[in-house]
Amino acid sequence: MNNDSTQQFLKPANPDVLVRNPERGGHLALEGEVVPKNSYWHRRLADGDVVAAKPVKPTKEKK
Repeated sequence: MNNDSTQQFLKPANPDVLVRNPERGGHLALEGEVVPKNSYWHRRLADGDVVAAKPVKPTKEKK
């Protein structure tokens, strides 16, 4: 995740509800994604549509 204070990692609060992502078009990924800190995402947080989360780091496969 970018440590930039202008971005945040969010994911949908309910996996059954699609949350629009106006920055890239389509919907917010169910596993979450980095989005800008702006009024749109602030409203989604306040409404309970999304939750702040930490990105899941991919695990390395053992050979």
